[in-house]
Amino acid sequence: MSTTERVPHSERTATSRGERVADWADGRLGIYSFRFLIRKVFPDHWSFMFGEISLYSFIMLLLTGVWLTLFFDPSMSETVYHGSHVPLQGVQMSQAYSSTLDISFEVRGGLFIRQLHHWSALIMIGALCLHTMRHFFTGSFRKPREVNWLIGFVLLVLVTLEGFVGYSLPDDLLSGTGLRIAEGVTLAIPLVGTYLQMFLFGGEFPGTDVIPRFYSIHILLIPGIVVALVTVHLILVFYHKHTQFRGPARTEKNVIGQPLMPHYTAKAGGFFFLVTGVLAMLAGIAQINPIWTYGPYRPDQISQGSQPDWYMGFLEGSLRAMPASEFTLWGGYTVNLGVILPAVVLPGLMAGVLAMWPFLEAWVTGDTREHHLLDRPRDHPTRTAFGSAFIVLYMVLFFGGANDILAERFHLSLNAITWSVRIGIFVVPVLTYMVARRICLGLLRRDKDKLLHGRETGRIKRLPHGEFVEVHERLDRGQEYALLSREAYEALPAPAPEQDGVPNPHLRKQMLRHRFSRWLYGGQIAKPTAQEMREALTHFDHSANGHPEPGAQHPVEGREPNPELH
Repeated sequence: MSTTERVPHSERTATSRGERVADWADGRLGIYSFRFLIRKVFPDHWSFMFGEISLYSFIMLLLTGVWLTLFFDPSMSETVYHGSHVPLQGVQMSQAYSSTLDISFEVRGGLFIRQLHHWSALIMIGALCLHTMRHFFTGSFRKPREVNWLIGFVLLVLVTLEGFVGYSLPDDLLSGTGLRIAEGVTLAIPLVGTYLQMFLFGGEFPGTDVIPRFYSIHILLIPGIVVALVTVHLILVFYHKHTQFRGPARTEKNVIGQPLMPHYTAKAGGFFFLVTGVLAMLAGIAQINPIWTYGPYRPDQISQGSQPDWYMGFLEGSLRAMPASEFTLWGGYTVNLGVILPAVVLPGLMAGVLAMWPFLEAWVTGDTREHHLLDRPRDHPTRTAFGSAFIVLYMVLFFGGANDILAERFHLSLNAITWSVRIGIFVVPVLTYMVARRICLGLLRRDKDKLLHGRETGRIKRLPHGEFVEVHERLDRGQEYALLSREAYEALPAPAPEQDGVPNPHLRKQMLRHRFSRWLYGGQIAKPTAQEMREALTHFDHSANGHPEPGAQHPVEGREPNPELH
């Protein structure tokens, strides 16, 4: 027979309030089952912070956006302004523009919140672009993260559209000009352009429906989709493990870093307040979008130097660089190539290549392995060169959108700048591709030289036969391991046109893969072989013991012996 002894009430230890609250929450939410998340490991690297900056800026956007909705009136009805801004008193304007002026001048802290909202949008999109570039150049989009790459790409497109829609809500002269351009681009889309224009603008622009419709899209539709995608994105980051750069003890099956609690949480919390502080400082001291200097939108007016926010600058530049061109189809239907090519085809092509790159690379290589270790940009010269050319193309178009301002500030010909942009679109990305690829190959050669011949120490040594050489030392083991553990990429062999006298039915497809593979991985710098490394380590040992080979140049130097000394 067994008995159970109970501790007297006088000797029992009192349960803390925090433990009681935790037990209460666990009984209703099951929070104890998520304790594995506390030990979730996050690696440390400065490039991982771009995603955090975009997330924290998005949080500030939500908070400031909710505040602004309490005072903004998204109405296109006409009113006469009688507010505190004297230069615009008595001017006829829309209610949307009038309420934005009231937020700026009448509501306490309104201008600060407006500028904080605007700066948060700019910083978020910029950080998201850098975050995407980091994923592209390091190859973190490979299996199993292709879906997460697509989610991130869709987020980038959505926040860009969200920024444009929100930027258009004040109905000032600058944003109205952007809306007029957007309407023209929408109408130029073949077959469905007029239907899309009616859906978005509700009729001829400016009309009375565009601001209310954009307001609903801005505060409900796109933010809801973004919140859902961000949630899925973060869940997949937790599920797939975090990527990390190569180094000692780092493999495809582990993650080395700091746990979520308390280290990473404390650092992330501090970084959130740091990002918030920088955004608040920008909102307080750096004026942005002063709509009172532009005035209300009027279809018959446009000011010189009208520029959109930076993320839409490439579209403005492509429109300005494209010569006017159109043709008429049978039946009298006019196709405006001057708008379709720069504003529809070119952005669509750029977005399509960026979105489908992981699948293209996986198809070319046939690689089905999971990848949790990152490449250095130099380890994949062609991918890095292509990404650099893509960025430079964007920048050429961006500066093309400011051709009037560049002509005015630097006293240059507007036509000369426009033609420079037209030529640069085709020439500059190609030159950038060639230079970036050569730089990556040169860095790989230097890495190989360091592995075989060591690093320069700056110390001069005299050999027994009288020659002076600089002493090289072996790299530290961690750096040596990181250089030797990089992926060895090779191009696919050329397919056989026939086998046993039977023509290859998949020759064209295989030949296409071979050509793409040769473009991606041709001309790679091979890692040192095991034999080369054994010889190099032997020479390092001789050098460390002070016994260089007699009568010859120290082998660490990698030079040929001087024949005049023999």
